[in-house]
Amino acid sequence: MSKEKDIYNGVIVYRRLLTYVKPYWAGFIFAGLAMGVFAALEAGMAFLMQPLLDGGFVNKDPYIIKLIPGAIILIAVLRGVSGFVSTYGINWVGRGVTRDLRSEMFTHLLHSPTSYYDQSSSGHLLSTLNYNAEQVSQAASNAVTVLIRDSLTMIFLLGVLFYRSWILTLVFIIVIPLIALIMKHITKRFRKISHGIQQSVGDITHVAEETIEGHKVVKVFGGQQYEDKTFKKVNNNNRRQVLKMEAAKAIGLGLLGLVASIGLAGVIYFATHGTMRDSISPGEFVSFVTALIWLNKPIRRLMTVNAYIQKGIAGAQSIFALLDSEKEKDTGTMQVENVNGEIEYKNVSFTYDEKHLVLKDISLHIEAGHTAAFVGKSGSGKSTLVSLLTRFYDVETGEITLDGQNINSLTLDCLRNQVALVSQHVTLFNDSIRNNIAYGTLNQASEDDIIHAARMAHAMEFIDRYPEGLDTLVGENGVLLSGGQRQRLAIARALLKDAPVLILDEATSSLDTESERYIQSALEELMKNRTTLIVAHRLSTIEKADIIYALDNGHIVESGTHQQLLEQNGHYARLYHGQHKL
Repeated sequence: MSKEKDIYNGVIVYRRLLTYVKPYWAGFIFAGLAMGVFAALEAGMAFLMQPLLDGGFVNKDPYIIKLIPGAIILIAVLRGVSGFVSTYGINWVGRGVTRDLRSEMFTHLLHSPTSYYDQSSSGHLLSTLNYNAEQVSQAASNAVTVLIRDSLTMIFLLGVLFYRSWILTLVFIIVIPLIALIMKHITKRFRKISHGIQQSVGDITHVAEETIEGHKVVKVFGGQQYEDKTFKKVNNNNRRQVLKMEAAKAIGLGLLGLVASIGLAGVIYFATHGTMRDSISPGEFVSFVTALIWLNKPIRRLMTVNAYIQKGIAGAQSIFALLDSEKEKDTGTMQVENVNGEIEYKNVSFTYDEKHLVLKDISLHIEAGHTAAFVGKSGSGKSTLVSLLTRFYDVETGEITLDGQNINSLTLDCLRNQVALVSQHVTLFNDSIRNNIAYGTLNQASEDDIIHAARMAHAMEFIDRYPEGLDTLVGENGVLLSGGQRQRLAIARALLKDAPVLILDEATSSLDTESERYIQSALEELMKNRTTLIVAHRLSTIEKADIIYALDNGHIVESGTHQQLLEQNGHYARLYHGQHKL
């Protein structure tokens, strides 16, 4: 735990964040130079107070009287230009950094193992991708602008103070350790609260996402009150966290103002007593006090912006934790064009949580071109067993071979190119029917091939009814289609891939009887000369399988053809007869 804290402490995280600025170093330097000009001009206004008062009002110097107004206008123009250049330049850098971080996170998520998604809330992942990245953007742009520009302004104003009176400056400097102490304490508070805010935003996203996706269940089962109560709870927590941040800011600013006022009071006291009163002109004193008062502004802005910096650091910590999470292991080096499809599991065991084995010493053999079905009660390990073949999860003990070759020796791309998958939970994207069928590596498929695959899956029957045909948008996750239509598109996608190994994970579960009959015949045609693994709940759909494996509590308890297993009158027969009694 302490090692993790060391990896993600504020200084290290901010240094790592600054490495993302390297591609934009030219813009960063240009913006920094503009900030330096802005800061110098800010101090220049305070510097002008001395010639304005002593030369214009005390000595009534005509040259100074003419010069000062023009100088003020010139300074204002240059401040405006340098302010624009610095603000735009640093925001150009900041948005570039945010874009790069988001792209890197998204790419990392694409290559994260399935187990990572199992353990992570999608709401919190989305919050990291959106909200936390936005906090980093503010820390890398607006906050950096204030940090650099106001730090330089403070340096130039301190220069004016020392130039006008180093003795009075030393009087004020006495309070600087108090200011530093307040900043240090508030910084820790800001970062702690920032983590709480980000967690609360993730909770809001998570609850809202679940409710939106499950709105039908919420309505049918009367869950509105429960979900409303849950959302109000996380929403109120977010409000409390934000108010804590604002309270910390207000207290910090108040304390800074008090300490600065004490320093100013000390300066005024020393300047108006003893020999100091006679050694400083009115113009010098006003110039000094003006610089001192203006010094309070960058200090206050630095206190306020510190909250954004700490939010950015807290956001970067969660971002780097995501980026540092383990990717899918792709240690295989072999590439093969096509395989025959002979599959063997050798003493395979697997667990999700290192406590309870989901699969226990599984051994089986499926000949190339044959169909194997896996049946059993919910939780018996059927879907997990086929998920190991695609390496969504890695085998812990034992091995799985494809054509006699350990699947771990193949690259992930190579292995998954040999497999087509249709699962019970169909994933469709908010795109056209065409792009959902010809998805990913299939996007180069011809129109004729797409239509042929759709016809085999009996999908053209409903596609032709849409005015836009294959270009019809399906909505988020295919919400504009029925369950059976979504399933047929998923089957068309698998048909188009034409892979030597086919996995059907309860692929016909969402179809009506007529659609199932059509698709079953299409699947039977598809399964010819292919190795097919079927996870089935409806046992009537796997009666023609070459071999059926019955699983119970992670074990294979029976295997054989449909007729052989019925004759054994064991586990499979009980499941089969139980369904036919319904």
